[in-house]
Amino acid sequence: MTWEAVIGIETHVELRTDSKMFCGCPTGFGAEPNTNICPVCLGLPGALPVPNETAIRWTIALGLALGSTITPHSVFHRKNYFYADLPKNYQISQFDLPLCAGGHLEIDPGTGVRRVGITRVHLEEDTGKSTHLGGGGRIHDSDATLLDFNRSGIPLMEVVSEPDISTPDEARAYAHELREVVLAMGISDARLEEGSMRFDANVSLRRIGTSALGTKVEVKNMNSLRSLQRALAYEIERQTRLLDSGAAITQETRHWDEEAGITHPGRSKEESSDYRYFAEPDLVPIVTTQETIATLRRDLPELPAARRARYVELGLEAAAARTLVAGPLGTLFEATLAAGAAPRRVANWLTGEIAAYLNRTGGDAGSLAIDATGLAQLVGMIETGKLSSTAAKEVLEGMLAGEGTPEQVAAARDLLQVSDEAEIAALVAAVLASHPDEVARVGAGEEKLVGFLVGQVMRAGQGKADPKVVDRLVRLQTHT
Repeated sequence: MTWEAVIGIETHVELRTDSKMFCGCPTGFGAEPNTNICPVCLGLPGALPVPNETAIRWTIALGLALGSTITPHSVFHRKNYFYADLPKNYQISQFDLPLCAGGHLEIDPGTGVRRVGITRVHLEEDTGKSTHLGGGGRIHDSDATLLDFNRSGIPLMEVVSEPDISTPDEARAYAHELREVVLAMGISDARLEEGSMRFDANVSLRRIGTSALGTKVEVKNMNSLRSLQRALAYEIERQTRLLDSGAAITQETRHWDEEAGITHPGRSKEESSDYRYFAEPDLVPIVTTQETIATLRRDLPELPAARRARYVELGLEAAAARTLVAGPLGTLFEATLAAGAAPRRVANWLTGEIAAYLNRTGGDAGSLAIDATGLAQLVGMIETGKLSSTAAKEVLEGMLAGEGTPEQVAAARDLLQVSDEAEIAALVAAVLASHPDEVARVGAGEEKLVGFLVGQVMRAGQGKADPKVVDRLVRLQTHT
């Protein structure tokens, strides 16, 4: 344990605006290649950009959610570099005056809550997409490259963390929490598999107990939380081997190979001076007023951390709260609470039986044949003694199969529980009369036989008698 990792993450988020960052082209995913394009996003001579106000407001809103300071006068810059998927040979981005500066995000990697600093949140345009044919999809081994500029110009928000992350687990927790914030705000679908949220990580090693940073390596091409975690684990191990052998770390960009489970060297790592930033001459500075900031702050939704805390206050276990906030069943949970159901019981059904059903069938929460009203009724029937917990599972099965409301399913399947005390008392009396020896032994102090007698009553009643009433009446009649 001679070395410790220092990790910072750059997260790129495609915003779900209807049009691109500087033109009116649509942003939908999956269109035929090179159909959502125009002179502006192709960088043709004479085409001038017009900024997307919604993208700017959403970026400021995320900054507010992260506790950033909003820059009153922000500027777009040209970031100059040549690559085939960059049609203008420069990218309109931001440099020293981003929309949002500073901030933090609290994460829990399983070892306790800690804070990761945010350096900046800025806005830029996405590049086109390159598809390398042959050679396993890698450019230097490919036979040809196809270019699709549909993605070129889509609003791309970049969130840059401070180098406050020390382990792959912390990196995954940070990426997961940031994604949850983005989803809660509704500003992106954050689909990792479609590239609408992407991660680059800067990682270096230093001797434990020292403060000087080591040589930084940027790792790219991580398209899932699992990839991020695995890539960083490999890179930390790779750099550790080199430093232990006395070799130096090369400052470079490396690409994660998911199949091989290793990183490959790409290019030498550029510094900001290599991009020859200068203010974008075709765009005026962005002025953000205090009124705009106040409006955006007021309209922020409940963020995941606050929602989890509220669920715990409602009596949920922390694990259930995390599951509901992060998963697709959170909306159904909220709606069922609004219908008057007990929070903890609802959470248990959603994270237990209903989640298992979705996993088993491969379905999604939106396709469930059960709504908040039905789930609240099911929980209510358990609480009022109309259904046993076992029968309720069978009723839920019928509801998910589309057989109707809880009352309808329970009646059709003859599962309604008997709660009438007089009826249960008669049943208890009959069972006790047929087991005089056991009743006598209970009277002599063998309390363990109470359970046996309760079981006999439940069997005689075909499982429909309320077990709480049965237990109380058995104890009453055997102790008199």
